[in-house]
Order: sequence, then C-alpha cells, then structure tokens
Amino acid sequence: MAEQESAPIIVIKKKKGHGGHHGGAWKVAYADFVTAMMALFIVLWLLSSSEKVKKAVGGYFTDPSGAGKMTGSTLAGSGEGINLKEDDMTKLKEKLEQAMKEIPRFQEMKDQIHITVTGEGLRVELLETKAGMFFDSGRPQPSEQGKVLLAKLASELGKLPNSILMEGHTDAKPFAGEGAYSNWELSADRANAARRFMETAGFRPGQVVQVRGFADRALLKKADPEHPSNRRISVIVQYLHPPPAATAKAPAQAEPGKTPPPAKAEHAKPVAKSGH
Repeated sequence: MAEQESAPIIVIKKKKGHGGHHGGAWKVAYADFVTAMMALFIVLWLLSSSEKVKKAVGGYFTDPSGAGKMTGSTLAGSGEGINLKEDDMTKLKEKLEQAMKEIPRFQEMKDQIHITVTGEGLRVELLETKAGMFFDSGRPQPSEQGKVLLAKLASELGKLPNSILMEGHTDAKPFAGEGAYSNWELSADRANAARRFMETAGFRPGQVVQVRGFADRALLKKADPEHPSNRRISVIVQYLHPPPAATAKAPAQAEPGKTPPPAKAEHAKPVAKSGH
C-alpha cells in the first residue's frame, strides 16, 4: 500500500502546432510578391513593344471607357485617334499626317503630299514629279508606290463616316497618245482608278459620292501650266455638317464650257516636313 502511495503522478501535456502562432501573414506577403512580379513583367513587355502598342495601352489608362478601347487600329487607342464623328478638319489633318509617317519610304514622297482645309472639307493632294511618282506618265493606273499611299489613306479614311470626293487633274501639256483620248479622259480615268483601288483597300461601301475629271482646267501652278505638280489626284473628305463659313467658301460647280474655280485652301503646307 505504501508503494502505491509513493508512485509518481505523470501529467501528459499536448503541445499546440506552430501554425496557430504565425497565422496567414505569409499568404499576404506572397500575394504582394506575385503582384510585384506581374507588374515587372508587364513593364518589361511594354518596353519591348512597338510604339503603336505603347500608345494603345496608354490610351486605355487615359480614357478606359472611350477611345482607348479601340486598340489595334493605327489611329485609335492612343487618346489621339481619329474621332469616328470627325468634323474638325484641322485636327483630322494633323492626325492623318501623323498616320502617313508610318508609310515605307515616306521621306521620298512627303514633299509631294499636300493636305489643306478647304470649304469642301479636307483635301489630300498627291502631286506628281517629272518622272512620275503615284502614276506613271500617261497611264491611268496607280504605280506601285502610289498604291502604297492610296492603301494607307483608304484604311484611315474608311474609319470615318464622312463622304469622299475624288478628283483627277493633268497639266496643260497635250496627251501624247493617238485618237480621241485626251487629258479629259486621263484625269477622269486616274480618279476612277484611284477610287476602285481605295474601295478594295479600306473605303466603306458607298463612301465615295463623286468622281471628277478636270483635265487642265484647275491648274495648281497657273504661272507654269506644264509643271508636273499640276498632274495630281485629290481625295476630299467632306464635312458631316459644313459650318456656314465653309459652305460660303465651297467652290461652285463648273458650268459647261467654263473653267471651274479651284478650291481656296487654308493652312496649306506640305505634309510633315523634317522637324514639323
């Protein structure tokens, strides 16, 4: 009995795990680390992306519910894209000039592209050189270099709801071919050929509402009627709602047998010269 009373009492205590002491703080730290790594990868991706992608991403954060959603288009997604309800021709002119800088070999043709704001709207003129740039001499079909520029114009202007007019002009030098074909036919055929090509390259169906052939009746350089720049194609973006001042300045339609007055240009200057 004495031996039983002196036996030691053994108490067993259970130790709790360490998890209860540390809690879930490590999960928060890990989430912060993953977020930081994702941000780093996005920054690295942007740094290696094209300028077009950078502008598109920047445009989204500038205006998440507006133009920034139009990523993938040349002039949209940057916060500076062409407004799809464009009626500010001065602003459209600036944006179109910027877009055309993306054309391969643009530096070779930039002095032959004139964009002016007129009473009819925005006039884009492609002026020929002596050797021929956008059309080969005496031929109605666009040259390969001309097709590149016309395709770019069509893809950008085709995004607009504005109607388009097409014009063809020649210099005063008589057409060298035989038969009844003359500068009248050549100017009209060039405007029509440009229209057909641009309709396959980006113009909306029915966007072109008029095609005009002026021959040498509306010379760009009247003091030098045979100057090569008198040979040109004009693409005119009409106002959606012409302001009263613009309507008053619109050129009158030519009467039979009379020379139509050339459109009076405002802010005329060559496209995007060096440093501009």
